[in-house]
Amino acid sequence: MEATTVSTDGTGIAITRTGTGPPVVLVDGAMCHRAFGPSPALAERLAREFTVFTYDRRGRGGSGDGAPYAVEREVDDLRAVIAAAGGAACVHGVSSGGIIALEAAARGAAIDRLSVFEPPLPGPARVGPVGEGAAELTPRLASLVAEGRRGEAVELFQTSIGVPPGMVAAMRDAPFRPALEGIAHTLVYDLTVTAAALMSRYAAVAVPTLVLSSTDTSAGLDASARALIDTVPGAHRRTLPGHFHEVAPDDLAPALTAFFRP
Repeated sequence: MEATTVSTDGTGIAITRTGTGPPVVLVDGAMCHRAFGPSPALAERLAREFTVFTYDRRGRGGSGDGAPYAVEREVDDLRAVIAAAGGAACVHGVSSGGIIALEAAARGAAIDRLSVFEPPLPGPARVGPVGEGAAELTPRLASLVAEGRRGEAVELFQTSIGVPPGMVAAMRDAPFRPALEGIAHTLVYDLTVTAAALMSRYAAVAVPTLVLSSTDTSAGLDASARALIDTVPGAHRRTLPGHFHEVAPDDLAPALTAFFRP
């Protein structure tokens, strides 16, 4: 079922509801929205036991966009989706979406249980295999988008997070390339989220928390997961079979089902 909720600043946020059972909200990372990325397949599997809410983060897909961008507005968006889900929900956030979920939980959002997959938090996990951080990369990406060079912006972001050059080149002619370029401006949003993350703030997260990562993730993201475990009270970690910054829905869904099940 399709619906739209309205965030605090009046921005419409597009939602898809699937399944029946306790509510679960999925928060996408960069370069994804409801129609593109891992959430649809994951939602299909989780819907066997839960009512799953996927949504387009602001500036993507069917959602609106409000200026100026601020991380707080993304937190408000997530609060609005949780309200639409019935007032409280379990939440699973991927990458920068995991940071948004952590920010919401730290600020007292009505999250029953929280799962995050490889959020790129401060320290060794900073964006950039050659040491370029989110704060330094953001203006470069913004400039490319402003000049209409969206394809270059996409590739700069991809290489910055460690996507192999051969894979970057192969994706230039992929059928989903137009979709990536269409939301290139939101890569600036994701980097703003990453730059604003503050590990010490997540000591205020007071809900049961699961930190997930893949067996083949980067050293930086692994260090981020370990640091988060040491920071969030009572958090625990699971490592699942997967590739760099990716775990298949068939492996992820059972872990989330076991954690979110009442």
